[in-house]
Amino acid sequence: MDSSVAALLLKEQGHDVVGVTMKLWRGQYKGGPRDACFGAGEAEDIETATAFARQIGIPYHVFDVSDQYDRTIVRYFRETYLSGRTPNPCVFCNATMKFGLLPRLAAESGLAFDAFATGHYARVEERGGRFAILRAKDLAKDQSYFLYRLTQDQLARQIFPLGGMEKTEVRAVAHAHGLSAAEKPDSQDFYSGDANELIGEPDRPGDVVDSSGKVIGRHTGFWHYTIGQRKGLGIGGGTGEPYYVIDLNACRNQVVVGRADEAVRTSLDVENVNWVSIAPTDEPIQCRVKVRSAGKLVPATLTAGRAEFPSGIAGVAPGQSAVFYDAQSQALLCGGIIR
Repeated sequence: MDSSVAALLLKEQGHDVVGVTMKLWRGQYKGGPRDACFGAGEAEDIETATAFARQIGIPYHVFDVSDQYDRTIVRYFRETYLSGRTPNPCVFCNATMKFGLLPRLAAESGLAFDAFATGHYARVEERGGRFAILRAKDLAKDQSYFLYRLTQDQLARQIFPLGGMEKTEVRAVAHAHGLSAAEKPDSQDFYSGDANELIGEPDRPGDVVDSSGKVIGRHTGFWHYTIGQRKGLGIGGGTGEPYYVIDLNACRNQVVVGRADEAVRTSLDVENVNWVSIAPTDEPIQCRVKVRSAGKLVPATLTAGRAEFPSGIAGVAPGQSAVFYDAQSQALLCGGIIR
C-alpha cells in the first residue's frame, strides 16, 4: 500500500513515474504463511503491483535479483547467526539491494530517472551541504532506523513521499482511489517461514548456563536464540524471576542467561559507522540512541564509537544496529553495528 500511494502521489504532482520491483524469491526455500519481504507470496505481490501500475497508467518493470539476494543478504543472515551475533537483514538489504542494486539495474536497463522514491516513512533534507535523514511525521511508523546506512550519493536523489504523512492519511488516500492494497497489512517480517531454514544448520545440543557458568539447562543450537530473549528458554526460574539471554558463546555452543538486571547494559561499542546528517567526528556528542527498530530513544553520549547511556538498555545485541539521533531535533546523526 505504501509504495502504491507513493507512486500515486508523485504522479498527481506531475512527475513521470516508472514502477520497479525486486524479485527476490526463486523457490529455493520452503517459506511460510507470514507476510514478509522474502517469501513464496512474492508472485502475488508482483501481480498486484502490475495491476496497480496499469490502473494508474505507469510503466512497470521487475528485476530478478534472487541470486544476488541469496549470495548477500541470506548469506549474511546465516553467517551472522552462526557467529553468535544477531543480524539485521533489513538494514543491510536497504543499503546494498533496494537503494543500491535496484536503481543501478534500472539505469543499466536504459531507464533514465532523476530521483528514486520509496514508500518508507522517513524524510530527507539538505542541511549545510549534507543530506540529512529525519524521522517521519508519524513517529509510530518511522523507518529511519532501517535507512542509516544510505550514502550521501544515495540520499541526494532520494524522495520519501510519505515522510510527512500519518499512516491513517496514507490509508485514506488508498481507499479514495480504490487501491486493492488499501487493507493489505504491513510487512513486519524479513522471512515468511522459519528462519532456521535459512540458517540450514543441523541441531547441535549444548548447555544453557547462568552468568557464573553453572549449567541450568540444555539447548539444540545457540543460533536459535538472541540477546534479550525471554520466552522459549525451557528453563525454570526457581524464584519466579525470569531469565533472559545475556550472551551467546559460539565457540562453546553455550547460551548464557541471567536475571533482568544482568540483561541491562549502560554502554556499547559500534563499528562500521555510517555518518549521515553530520560529518564524522570523534568529539563527544550528546544524542539519543535506539538499538532496535521498535525500541525507545534513550539519552546517550557518543564518543569515538563508544556510546554510554546511564539509564541503561536491556537486550543490547552484538550484530544489531545502534542508531543515533540529535538530542533536540529529529535528525539521524549516524549508526553502526554493535560490537
